[in-house]
Amino acid sequence: MATLPNPLPKLAADPSGGSLGLRLPAGALLDTTDEGPWHEPLLWCAGERAVPGGWTALEPARRAGLLPVVLETGDGHGGPDHWELMPGEMSYPGDHDAEEVLAEYWEEHAAPGEARPGPADAAPGAQDPDTVAADAVDALLGDGGPLKEPRLALVPARRSADIPTAIGWTGPANHEGDTARLSAVLRSWEDRFGIRLVALGFDHLLLSVATPPTTPGAAEAVAAEHFAFCPDNIHQGADPTLRAYAQHQVLNQPVWHFWWD
Repeated sequence: MATLPNPLPKLAADPSGGSLGLRLPAGALLDTTDEGPWHEPLLWCAGERAVPGGWTALEPARRAGLLPVVLETGDGHGGPDHWELMPGEMSYPGDHDAEEVLAEYWEEHAAPGEARPGPADAAPGAQDPDTVAADAVDALLGDGGPLKEPRLALVPARRSADIPTAIGWTGPANHEGDTARLSAVLRSWEDRFGIRLVALGFDHLLLSVATPPTTPGAAEAVAAEHFAFCPDNIHQGADPTLRAYAQHQVLNQPVWHFWWD
């Protein structure tokens, strides 16, 4: 996968990140993959539980080529050193067309002859995606938030959509072995809906959404893309129909959640 130069090795001798213009809390570099140590660190992960405000404190890391993400480490699967990361198996997200990827998934998982609506049009809006992401993370990390033992992390990646591919995340392996194809779809959602990848677990991810669909028709078109991207979201829902999913999980929703069995 084509990437920018990785600044993480500098943190080995400079754990606070001062040479990169950062003030990092105590943490560790991780190079563990399913096939042994990677040739360079894949990510930096904080040692303490993430709290509101921590994401915003890491914003200067963007200038150094590092993007923040929250990792869920307490859901029974452990931290990313136990996630069977496989960066060597991933292609480059820019080599894939999001619409073609979604069409292939739809053909594989939809009922025979069922037409796919879409592609979904971009949603209008003026909110800054990174500001929305910071607010979403603070809400996720507040009292009663859904994440178990969340840890802030930094990943060398060109854009938020590429984070899963950059670390070789294999959470959707039963659906897709090359996570770069999913990152291609995330790139498209970045462009159309201002999404940011804000949290990642062993087999699930959460996105903040700056401009979610605001009409039922637009929400159903997006719901069809969600179904292709992650069929389990609909198949294992309380009401496994696109219309119900669109109404409750897409329409005006500032966070999208995806989980693969």
